[in-house]
Amino acid sequence: MDNRPIGIFDSGVGALTILQEAKKLLPLENFIVVADQGHVPYGGKTQQQLQSYTDRILAFLVHKDVKAVIIACNTATVYAIDFLREKYKIPIIGTVPVVKTIANLTKTKKTAVFSTPATAKSPYLQKLIKKFAPGITIYKIGGTGLEELVETGNLKSKEIDKILHESLEPLLKKNVDAIALGCTHYPFLRDKIQKIVGKKVQIVDSGGAVARRTKVILTNNKILGNKRTEDFYYTTGDKQKFAKAVKSLLKKDPGNINAIVI
Repeated sequence: MDNRPIGIFDSGVGALTILQEAKKLLPLENFIVVADQGHVPYGGKTQQQLQSYTDRILAFLVHKDVKAVIIACNTATVYAIDFLREKYKIPIIGTVPVVKTIANLTKTKKTAVFSTPATAKSPYLQKLIKKFAPGITIYKIGGTGLEELVETGNLKSKEIDKILHESLEPLLKKNVDAIALGCTHYPFLRDKIQKIVGKKVQIVDSGGAVARRTKVILTNNKILGNKRTEDFYYTTGDKQKFAKAVKSLLKKDPGNINAIVI
């Protein structure tokens, strides 16, 4: 057993959707959450920038003596995970669009990945599609601006509704029956998305898959924890704004929030 915490990071509140799933499957684990809000959104950054930001976050988490790290961000994963695994020797679990899942779910052979623009155009996503979805049409949709809007914690924003309708309504004419949410911010918008595309379209995200993969990694490395204590939250942005967003999105006060510069 190993009761050191697990590190988990994202450009912002997207980390919370992965955290929720991980806590369900691993209730005796403790987490250190880093929201890199000083650099949000990751969806508009270059690969070099993403590698620089994530490198600094990994160094911070390693200094905190985490036993493993979850990259709770599709964009950071597809552009930086290979670089990070080469540099750091602790287990690093990534988050990528669940292409294999929607390929198995679809009956019409028409699906979509709804992600940040950066993830949508990434070679990494194209490799996933080629490997796991031969013969399946996958439309890659980039939700420009959504990441920043979800960061506020105000999901009732009319701007969010506008972007969702503009991004998703074209899919209704294409007979799409399964959509993968390829940004960890987007599960907070699941109900809105479902309302637009209809009940016949299945919507899936990466949270459960990441949690299961994390459990396998911890088990194989014999570093599962067995003593739950507390989680710690860090932001590279405004501490009060982060606390407000977390409380709004999770409907509870997280406590233990600190602002950091990395």
